[in-house]
Amino acid sequence: MPTPAGDYEAQLAAVRALVRGIEAEVGLPGTVGVGIPGTMSAATGLIKNANSTWLIGRPLDQDLSRVLERPVRVMNDANCLAVSEATDGAGAGHAVVFAAILGTGVGGGIVVDGRPLAGINGIAGEWGHNPLPWPRDEERPGPVCYCGHSGCIETFCSGTGLALDHRTVTGRDWRGEKIVAAAAEGDEGASRGGGPLCRPAGP
Repeated sequence: MPTPAGDYEAQLAAVRALVRGIEAEVGLPGTVGVGIPGTMSAATGLIKNANSTWLIGRPLDQDLSRVLERPVRVMNDANCLAVSEATDGAGAGHAVVFAAILGTGVGGGIVVDGRPLAGINGIAGEWGHNPLPWPRDEERPGPVCYCGHSGCIETFCSGTGLALDHRTVTGRDWRGEKIVAAAAEGDEGASRGGGPLCRPAGP
């Protein structure tokens, strides 16, 4: 289901509809866990560090529990990925696993001995808001990120960053999926770009 971007209440309704639909299909009620692009502050119980910025400052777990009428567990989506990979995926059998997400944003999670390592601020493993390494002069200071800084890795290497780079180079306002599909079909504008994904890594 497409995310109702920018609309918190619509997002709650979308999750409720998905859960109700699944339960109707299988004929059984279930427990609910939600992976989110951000984390919950241990101090306030509110969402922080979310590139889905309309979640920031909201008690998402409480609101989802209310609309679904049951307890809901919420965790950072990259931590969920890391736990999954460490349990029965590419990291199975390893004591320490790092998992990276490259999607709308850039995230990461760390698992040690089968348990997610969140860190004191709940953002351990999150590498997307480090500065782009070895930037070229024309890449400085870099695009402004929702976090308030410029030149974060996320502003270059995410689907959103790909779309920004494509728009800068071609003038076309396309989403990442369309750019990738057009590049696969040989579209010249979709195949070129000025960002770090289009150049060799290293200093």
